[in-house]
Amino acid sequence: MPALLENPAVGRKRSRDREQLRLLMEISDAVASNHELTALFRDLARRLPAVVPFEVIALFLHDPDKDIMRVHMLGTADADRVPPGMEVPLDDSFSGLVFTSQQPLVVPSTGRETRFPRSTGILREIGVESYCVLPLTTSVRRLGAIGFGSLSLDAFRDPEVEFLTLVARQVGVAVDNVLHHETSRTTQAELAQERDRLRLLLDVNNTVVSHLGIDEMLAAIRDSLASVIQHDVCCLLLYDPDTHRYRCHVLPADGKGFAEEGEADDKQHCPVGIALSTGRPVVLSEAAVRQMATESTFARRLLDDGLRSFASVPLLLRNRLLGTLNVSRMSVEPYSAAELELLTQVAGQVAIAVENGLAYGEIAELKEQLNKEKSYLEEEIRTTYNFAEIVGESLVLRQVLQQIEIVAPTDSTVLIQGETGTGKELLARAIHSLSRRKSRTFVKVNCAAIPSGLLESELFGHEKGAFTGAIAQKIGRFELANGGTLFLDEVGEVPLELQSKFLRVLQEQEFERVGGTRTIRVDVRLVAATNRDLSAMVAAREFRSDLYYRVNVFPIVSPPLRERPGDIARLVPYFTQKFGRRMKKTIGTIPAATMAALSQYHWPGNVRELENFIERAVILTRGSALDAPLADLKQRDREPPPADTLEATTLEDAEREHIRRALQQSNWHVGGPSGAAVKLGMKRTTLQSKIVKLGIRRPS
Repeated sequence: MPALLENPAVGRKRSRDREQLRLLMEISDAVASNHELTALFRDLARRLPAVVPFEVIALFLHDPDKDIMRVHMLGTADADRVPPGMEVPLDDSFSGLVFTSQQPLVVPSTGRETRFPRSTGILREIGVESYCVLPLTTSVRRLGAIGFGSLSLDAFRDPEVEFLTLVARQVGVAVDNVLHHETSRTTQAELAQERDRLRLLLDVNNTVVSHLGIDEMLAAIRDSLASVIQHDVCCLLLYDPDTHRYRCHVLPADGKGFAEEGEADDKQHCPVGIALSTGRPVVLSEAAVRQMATESTFARRLLDDGLRSFASVPLLLRNRLLGTLNVSRMSVEPYSAAELELLTQVAGQVAIAVENGLAYGEIAELKEQLNKEKSYLEEEIRTTYNFAEIVGESLVLRQVLQQIEIVAPTDSTVLIQGETGTGKELLARAIHSLSRRKSRTFVKVNCAAIPSGLLESELFGHEKGAFTGAIAQKIGRFELANGGTLFLDEVGEVPLELQSKFLRVLQEQEFERVGGTRTIRVDVRLVAATNRDLSAMVAAREFRSDLYYRVNVFPIVSPPLRERPGDIARLVPYFTQKFGRRMKKTIGTIPAATMAALSQYHWPGNVRELENFIERAVILTRGSALDAPLADLKQRDREPPPADTLEATTLEDAEREHIRRALQQSNWHVGGPSGAAVKLGMKRTTLQSKIVKLGIRRPS
């Protein structure tokens, strides 16, 4: 039998089925190889028109939060025709109807379609004449819809719809995989970001616990921040609202940090100032900082360093503003809200660390000062003299004590004048003991006992390496006496070149150590003493007049012993018992002849001479009665009589007689190591001018 000829229509159908099967296999490969929706749909737009007549393909995904359909792409194989992201309602769109009903929808003619005018209008704008929409659904969930548009009328018949339904099923699986992959990737990114944030906070927490020093802490925080927040400079600014002073610690990302301090600018004229004044985080662009630069040197410095984006967060702790944590970078990209929030969380921990660091520094400073005070007081205890009380009841001494009672409660500067050995230090201690500073340190400095080259270091301290031999930092006497009283004995010996710095401390209560740049503020009361005539030194340009007026606020004259002879009867038993206890001797009697001789002697060395004489007498005593070497007094008594026996009526007469007596003791030699100028503590030229002025003549 001859072979039956195949029906041409059947052959065409078989060929189309074969092509559709091949295309489905290619789509399956495309689904497996494409993990990105745009690439997948452009691949479909290129392959499917060979079997299904369409020119436009669209993807609509359901947004469960808003319950709408969102256009993810609408275009051809060549280009997108409608930008993604457009939203269409469920009840007013073809895709919404298909998503709700889960049934294919065919629009033979968009021109005759009356439903959904907005969607139809968009299709007409891009030339679509017929339209087919199919649900995108997997066995797990509904995803959205896929649409095909043709430039021809009635392009989608049952065979095309049946084939596109198979395509939609595979595309649904692909879309679900891609969405799951994107969700997983987003979740992983969010988890990684959250992990980095928590790691940063943990690092910062460990940093603030393990570092008490501000600079070390800032360096560790800078390193931790670098992995999460991009910045080129990290800065920690500490602000004191009482003094309006700041201390700024700057740490570049790739350089060595530095610190500076000074007076704060107007709060509104720099990025840090805004954060300080408002107490809230602030992000500023280059333009905003450039506008501030007209009035702020700080803002100009930031711009000069090439920085373009700025963020400043206040350091707040229990409603107390400690300063700001600041980051800046050369990139113009502003800091995001997420970066600012993270920086705020870091600032909360930094504020705790700053308070701890400041407290630690204050405790360390107080501890160091207490150690210095302890060493100083131990040294004072070991000294020979005991100034626990003032001995005497003479009228002139009571007048001095009344002056001390008046001035002691104040913080005024006191100048104690008097001859050597009259107990000026004892009066200074009495002033301190009666003042509100009595619980703090009483520090004394003998300006005449310290070489002039070292006096500045002794008074103000020095930094390590400030000069040859400065192998360590030294705390000065002003710093040691902070909160207490500083007693400067022989203040007239302060070198002229040092007096200006000395004056600044008295007026401003601040100074810098030798070789240092940091200004140190102190609260010190000054009590000065001298046996020289400061007014004469001012006239001779040996002492600054402004310093003299500042020191001579409340002058007190310590009377010589010859002006209070009645007190000798009290001082002798006092010193006898004092040295007797020290030498373990019991001396209960002072012979009347001894007391009479001691009372009649003029004591040019004053109380100090009497004390030394009694100490020698106690050493020589073998019994219970004081055995004083009175022959020594008779030898001394052969010297010229003291000035008070001349009954001088004026200060000029007393000064003339005092100089004449010094000249007699030095055999009328003015200069030289044993001359009168040395005995009087004056310059030779000054003494010569006084000799001429007072008309002193050497007797023939």
